[in-house]
Amino acid sequence: MIARFGVPGRASVLLLAGMLLLGACGERRTVRERPDAETAVGPGGGSVALTGVGATLPYPLYSRWFNEYAAETGIQINYRSEGSQQGISAALSGSADFGATDVAVPDSVLRSTTPSILHIPMAIGAVAITYHVPGLLRPLRLTPALVAGLFTGEVRRWNDPRLRVVNPELQLPDLAVRPVFRSDGSGTASIFTQYLNTVRPGGIPRTNGIPSVPESVVRDGNEAVAAEVKTTPGAVAYLEVVYAHQNRLPAAHIQNSTGHYVSPTPFEIATAAANMLDDRAPLADENADGFRISLLNARGAQSYPLAAFTWLLVSPSRLSADKRATLAAFLHWAFEQGAPAASALGYVPLPSTVAAQVLERVDQAFACDTCASGSKAGTVR
Repeated sequence: MIARFGVPGRASVLLLAGMLLLGACGERRTVRERPDAETAVGPGGGSVALTGVGATLPYPLYSRWFNEYAAETGIQINYRSEGSQQGISAALSGSADFGATDVAVPDSVLRSTTPSILHIPMAIGAVAITYHVPGLLRPLRLTPALVAGLFTGEVRRWNDPRLRVVNPELQLPDLAVRPVFRSDGSGTASIFTQYLNTVRPGGIPRTNGIPSVPESVVRDGNEAVAAEVKTTPGAVAYLEVVYAHQNRLPAAHIQNSTGHYVSPTPFEIATAAANMLDDRAPLADENADGFRISLLNARGAQSYPLAAFTWLLVSPSRLSADKRATLAAFLHWAFEQGAPAASALGYVPLPSTVAAQVLERVDQAFACDTCASGSKAGTVR
């Protein structure tokens, strides 16, 4: 049973946010994919290659986890950050041992997929709306309608009266709005598009699949989007919040479903997840929904409206026993010992009760009684 996150559960959210804030005060370092991470040594002593492909949103976290896990255990896991679309394709085709995605595989695809795919939520992230507007001394406030207007060409200048109404204390310049879009099949783009579709049916105007918005540009990947925003006055973009923080870019305060303006900070992201999980508890099985739930527009005055799970996608029956054991042992380590690293990078770890449920399902699906050998099994609290 999932712990309730109403008034009594507020302590859980505070604990999550506290962990993140403490982690953020520690050492900051850039983690990169290990170029030699091609083989892994499984618990049974055999050589096991573990490879993954997918989402860019969790790349800093997975890089850190895989590097630290390799340093502790000698087991190496290679991960290529190519976008959620590629992660889903890899999981469906079996071209990698696991995929990674910020967008759940749709019901229609899951029903026709053989062998079955398991969604494993790893952490909670968020999409920030970042911008380059010179002279602003406070964060920009945006309503859902203004977010849509900035990315559809309906709001063309930064001193638009609609922006001034919700930002009366800011000196907004007479500067063209220059939207920056993602070109790749990313989960970040999909999360933002899903959000935009709740505000403006039809979403972003496109011609031959390319955004057709005045003054807009298209860039590939979070890093390229961040670089474009930093060098382009008037730019506005949707960006994974960790990349926004790492590049010292501002994040707008977005009006949520209760009318409050909230920022993509750890507490607000954790609150969104806690409230949505509380509303859906007990979670159904994978074929019904499982952990494939959206965190967009979660209820609550302090919920950030663009929060999202990031998942690993695994087809257990495609993996050898050694690979299942190796991957399951890593998952136990990640949930039981990896939360401080996640917090330090700005991600929100799963609530402990949810992490325990996830590990139970992983061990059942992998049919691996000894998966957690060598880790502190049962210590998720």
